Amino acid sequence: MQSSQIRLALRSAPRNVVDALQQASLRESAVGVVVTGVVGVFIGVVTVLIPNNLFGRDIAPVMWNYPVLVITAVLTGLLAATYVDSAPASGPGDDRAAPGRFGLVGAVASWFAVGCPVCNKFALMAFGYAGAQSWFAPLQPVLALVGITLLWVALAIRLHNRDRCPRPAVGGGMS
Repeated sequence: MQSSQIRLALRSAPRNVVDALQQASLRESAVGVVVTGVVGVFIGVVTVLIPNNLFGRDIAPVMWNYPVLVITAVLTGLLAATYVDSAPASGPGDDRAAPGRFGLVGAVASWFAVGCPVCNKFALMAFGYAGAQSWFAPLQPVLALVGITLLWVALAIRLHNRDRCPRPAVGGGMS
């Protein structure tokens, strides 16, 4: 997808999101709600934003972690709902996989953003304990913005391309 198409998709995204929510089928809504819940609970539990006995956290969460978790879960749920009943890819030149890649990278970036900086094995290997606190922790808000932005771009592209890649008729026979 070209940058001009991405800009167009981003400009029309708020309207497209509202339209998609109003026109969502029961199945799309169910998938969106379930994915939102699963992503929110999964990331919340493993990062200990939701207190639990399975995982530990050396550094207490900061207040911005919670809105990032909620926004990440909601955007991931909305994005997942756009894949319900979608038509199969049309061929090798099809760009419909790009939003999925943006969404995956966005969700993972948000996960790292809300996680404990010294509990993150990658940060510990790269920076050590003190480095994770002094170098990785200050980057976490940037990771949060990058993650949410990528999820929003993925959702914008999916909704923009919905008109070009219509879903098949449901239960439609030949008339």
